Amino acid sequence: MTTTAVHRPSRPAASDFAALNRTIAEAGLLERRPAYYAVRISVVAAMLVGGWAAFFLIGSSWWTLAVAAFLGVVFSQVALIAHDLAHRQVFRTKAPSERAGRIAANVAVGMSYGWWMDKHTRHHNNPNHDDLDPDVQPEVLIWATESALGRRGLAAFITRHQAGLFFPLLTLLSIDLRVSSIKALARPGMKKRGLEAGLMALHLVAYVTALLVVLSPLQALAFFLLHHAVFGVYLGMTFAPNHKGMPHPDGDEDYLRKQVLTSRNVNGGFLTDAALGGLNYQIEHHLFPAMPTPNLRKAQPIVRAYCEGMGVAYESTSLVESYRQALSYLHEVGAPLRAV
Repeated sequence: MTTTAVHRPSRPAASDFAALNRTIAEAGLLERRPAYYAVRISVVAAMLVGGWAAFFLIGSSWWTLAVAAFLGVVFSQVALIAHDLAHRQVFRTKAPSERAGRIAANVAVGMSYGWWMDKHTRHHNNPNHDDLDPDVQPEVLIWATESALGRRGLAAFITRHQAGLFFPLLTLLSIDLRVSSIKALARPGMKKRGLEAGLMALHLVAYVTALLVVLSPLQALAFFLLHHAVFGVYLGMTFAPNHKGMPHPDGDEDYLRKQVLTSRNVNGGFLTDAALGGLNYQIEHHLFPAMPTPNLRKAQPIVRAYCEGMGVAYESTSLVESYRQALSYLHEVGAPLRAV
C-alpha cells in the first residue's frame, strides 16, 4: 500500500474557506467562552488535587493503584486543557495562554509546553503530510509503506504487527512525551528554555519524592507504571481517531480541503465530548483551531452542510469504527513486511 493523496475533482477557489469563515463568525462561534473554561478548569483542578490528596491519605497501600489509574485519567484531562490553551481557545492573547499552558503541561503533567506547541503547530499546518507533519513521521509506528521497507530486526517485527501492538505501545506514550521534551530542551533554540526545564524539573522532583516517601519501593514502581500506562493509553485514544487512516495530502490543496479531507469526526453525545475534550470534532477544530471547545458542536452542522454543498467529503463515524479504520490502515501499511 502507498499513501493516498487527497483527491481534488477540480481546482478549488481561494474563497471556499472565506465564505465558511464569515458564516461561522456571524454565528458568534469564534467568541470566547470564559464561563465554560472556568468551570472545566476548576473541575479538572479539583480532580487533580483530590487525586493527590487521596494518594497521601491512603499512604503505603496497594489501594493507591486505584489512585494511580484515576490520576492517569486526570493527567489526560489536564493535557487536553493545555491543548486548548495552546490554541488560544481560553485566552485571546499569547502571554496568559503561555503562562497557564506551562502550569498545566510542565508543572502538572511533566512535559514541555513549548516543545509540544511547536510540534502541534506543524501538524495543524500540514495534517497527514508525509514530510511535514511530525505526527506521521516514521518512528516506532509507520504510517506509509515506503517508510516500512528496509526495516530489520525489532523495528521490522513491530511494523509487521503494529496494528495488534498499537494499544500496548500506547502505554509508553507518556514516557515518550517526557523523553522527547527533555531532548528538545537539551537543544538550543527553544524560547524560555530555562523556564521550561525548571518547571519540568519541579514536577519530576515532586513526583518522584512523593512516590518514594509515601510508598514502598515495589508499590512506587507499580504506581508509576500503572499511572503512566493509563495516561498514555487515554491520551493516545483521544488523538488516534482523528487522522489515522485518512488520506495523505500532496501539499497542493487549499486550506479547506487540506484540513477537512485529512480529518475524521467521532459521533457521540456529552460523554464523548467530555472524554475526548472536543477533539471528536476534529474537522471543525482543524478549520477553526481557536474556536472554543463548546462551540465545535454548534459549528458541526454548518461545516458539514457547507462541505456537502462544495462536494468535499466529510468523514464522521463512531468511536469504535474510527479505531477500526485506524488499525486497518496500520495493518495494511505493514503488509509488505509480513509477505517477506
